[in-house]
Amino acid sequence: MQRSMTRIRTSHVGRLPPFKGWEDVPGRLASAEITDSAFIASQVTPAIAETVRRQVEAGIDCIGDGEFWTARSLAHYTAHFTGIEARPVAPGEPPTSRHSTRERDEFSDFYADMDRAGTLFLVPGEKPMPPVTARVVARGPVRSKGPGAINRQLDTFKAAIERSDAKVEEAFVAVLAPGWLDHFIFNEYYKTEEEFLFALADALHEEYRAVVAAGFILQIDDPGLPDFMLKPEPTIEAYRKFARLRIDAVNRALVGISEERVRYHLCWGSWHGPHTHDLPLEHIIDLILEVKAQTYSFEAGNVRHEHEWRGWQQAKLPAGKMLMPGVVSHATNLVEHPQLVAERILRYAAIVGRENVIAGTDCGLGGRVHADLAWAKLRTLVEGARLASSSLWS
Repeated sequence: MQRSMTRIRTSHVGRLPPFKGWEDVPGRLASAEITDSAFIASQVTPAIAETVRRQVEAGIDCIGDGEFWTARSLAHYTAHFTGIEARPVAPGEPPTSRHSTRERDEFSDFYADMDRAGTLFLVPGEKPMPPVTARVVARGPVRSKGPGAINRQLDTFKAAIERSDAKVEEAFVAVLAPGWLDHFIFNEYYKTEEEFLFALADALHEEYRAVVAAGFILQIDDPGLPDFMLKPEPTIEAYRKFARLRIDAVNRALVGISEERVRYHLCWGSWHGPHTHDLPLEHIIDLILEVKAQTYSFEAGNVRHEHEWRGWQQAKLPAGKMLMPGVVSHATNLVEHPQLVAERILRYAAIVGRENVIAGTDCGLGGRVHADLAWAKLRTLVEGARLASSSLWS
């Protein structure tokens, strides 16, 4: 990613709100239901071009395509990989790993109410999510079907940038990590967890390469790394072994890709829940720095993790690396004050150096807060970065 010696640059983590009347299109794109090139050129490209314009007008330096092409469904996975199918959920069996956690046990009434409402975010106007009745499983060798599906997304993004007439300095595309896919695709074929994760890594490798070859920054989304809500509760030592295997899988998928073209995003999940079982950052911060990426993006603005900036005082950021802390959060409807945003940025600049900090968001804002608030949060992110820059380069 670009490094600035004169100001704090800005970006976000990926998901942005779809436009009114366009709410069902992202799901249809992600599931490869929409593949007609004429429809994409006439309907999808202009919508993403408007998303590009709004980001640039807000002052975001490294923009994204809104992450409208990412879904966690059988249709999405089978458009990208072989060996994937679905079967009905057996009695007492969770459809995904997120449906069986220690936090759900502790706050059973809260999650029962969320399930009845069909939501994880409580966003005004959102459509209820239908219950998950099928479990996605690997029943054969998981391999890439080639870059066709990802190239459709990349080509559309490039066309949208050109159509927008906006001055885009830098752009990124988010792709899931192997260790996050295995929260939604269950292994029923490979002999070991390692074989399964490495097969996912090899399948993703081609998509990672395609993003970089298209001229974009590759963002690897890995909310599964600090997923400490597993049952039964593991020891820290056991969990670090779990996390290290997933980092090995990420690095396997990144073989041959320049670190300068990669940023790694982790979070503790974007749903609006208690998060009382989140793993403290201190237990994996050294493992995070082993990911072969130039920039590390993480939650630093929400009330469960803001205090963990102190952990970076103990960790030594390797030369040439950068941090992209989330300084506005998806976890609250309150729009952060620009001065608070600036103070958050200044904490990290004092630790790792002003030239090694990019101001980001905790997680994707689209669908996690109302669309009006998502764009307001991006504007306050930019204003906070401007205030911090004035202080740092005064």
